[in-house]
Amino acid sequence: MRRATYATLAAGTAALVLAATATACGGGGGSGGSAYLSSSWGDPQNPLEPANTNEVQGGKVLDMIFRGLKRYDPRTGQAENMLAERISTADARNFTVTVKDGWAFSNGEKVTARSFVDAWNYGALIDNKQKNAYFFEYIEGYDQVHPTSGRPTARTMSGLRVKDERTFTVKLTQKFSTWPETLGYPAFAPLPRAFFDDHDAWLNKPVGNGPYTVESYAKGSAMRLRKWEGYPGPDQARNDGVELRVYTDNQAAYTDLLAGNLDLADDIPAAQLKNVRRDLGDRYINQPAGIIQTLSFPFYDKKWGAGKEKLRIGLSKAINREQITEQIFQKTRTPASDWTSPVLGGQGGYKAGLCGDACDYDPAAAKRLIKEAGGLPGGRVTLTSNVDTGSHRMWMDAVCNSINNALGHDRACAVNPVGTFADYRNRIHSGKMTGPFRTGWQMDYPLIQNFLQPLYYTGASSNDGKWSDRTFDRLINDANAQGEQGRAVTTFQDAEKILAQQMPAIPLWYQNGSAGYTDRLSGVLLNPFSVPVYEEIEVG
Repeated sequence: MRRATYATLAAGTAALVLAATATACGGGGGSGGSAYLSSSWGDPQNPLEPANTNEVQGGKVLDMIFRGLKRYDPRTGQAENMLAERISTADARNFTVTVKDGWAFSNGEKVTARSFVDAWNYGALIDNKQKNAYFFEYIEGYDQVHPTSGRPTARTMSGLRVKDERTFTVKLTQKFSTWPETLGYPAFAPLPRAFFDDHDAWLNKPVGNGPYTVESYAKGSAMRLRKWEGYPGPDQARNDGVELRVYTDNQAAYTDLLAGNLDLADDIPAAQLKNVRRDLGDRYINQPAGIIQTLSFPFYDKKWGAGKEKLRIGLSKAINREQITEQIFQKTRTPASDWTSPVLGGQGGYKAGLCGDACDYDPAAAKRLIKEAGGLPGGRVTLTSNVDTGSHRMWMDAVCNSINNALGHDRACAVNPVGTFADYRNRIHSGKMTGPFRTGWQMDYPLIQNFLQPLYYTGASSNDGKWSDRTFDRLINDANAQGEQGRAVTTFQDAEKILAQQMPAIPLWYQNGSAGYTDRLSGVLLNPFSVPVYEEIEVG
């Protein structure tokens, strides 16, 4: 997120830069058309291949231009069939998927069973260097196309078989009772033949099967998406299009919103939370979302890795979550007591308190644990984050102040700001973190598994700190193999208890989705992932 984190190319070194053909911005929301709306955004890290996008900004676009077998209800988050007519299984391991008739890509090509099978095989193949390849690992034959070392011994996964134009079968390596619920994630989107026949051209102007098509993109400026009039789905866009404008400062976006130069901002600055209700009235949205903010540790750096549990837990206990969420975020955040989100509910896997006292603010215990661990490496700790979105600099400073106060040393903690999200993510992927770093997670689908496996399983796509624990991995595997959801949830929660013991990432707070909009718009809604449901917005 999805969007995956804050919180995951074959030809990926090329930038996605489309011809800037959008008309000049005009009044109102300034989107060059009376029924277009403008919205704040940030440049995605990579070109928009579905299996290579695991961050929020790129994920927003994929949600607009693609539809998969499942779609998560924008109000409840529940997985519902979209292109899947049915997904059947007798043993939770062998699945038969029937694709609905009548669906096409925006270039006119029909969406078939092969559109999915070819896309998934591409996403899994190690040669294509897709960040979300990991999502296909439970399909039989994944180890041949994506070996842990050496060259692949196959180009396609043996567990995928096209039966006819609308039917394909999937064989998993083990039972995975909730596997169909994961299929709304964009990595599982279908791809047209144009993606494979002229890959570079497709990267320059992606072709999907969702309610919008990409009209133009100027990196660092804006992406313009137009309503696809021929879209066959039930969720047709109610506006003519959306212009996603790049902001490197959410305060600037908020200022433009108040001035009427921007229609929608989905990241309200923390400094404006005291004023936003007065400024916008009922055009301000604040609701729970499937998002958690964390601080991860670089386990590839021996100063923070194996054997440093007391150091990591000590820092967790030095953070006054209650004070920060109340004073900075005006209670639009809730102190975290586990590594998931209350949005999941009990059935989805949330259980308050699994972090135990490791997440309790206790300055005396923090000081003692850090001392027993040999002290802070080099005598201080530096927290790293991008500072272009999310009011991150403000709360990072507050976290540092809390640590300084707990340890009785006003220079124990400092912040290392990185200017842009894309640069920040590139540094993380290059393994250049030398201390704790910000890692938020926006759920891909509303299951506890999504908050644990992609982030903490050995070698997982969004395991940014490179933490590894055999017991945790075994429990994740056991949970996935459970045939009944209740037993699966209990086993996932057992895995969470390992996180409390090891503290590979410090849970900070659960985040609400927030947004503000002008009176030009109506029908504005944030889904449980905190992303605007653009197709439901009306202009005028």
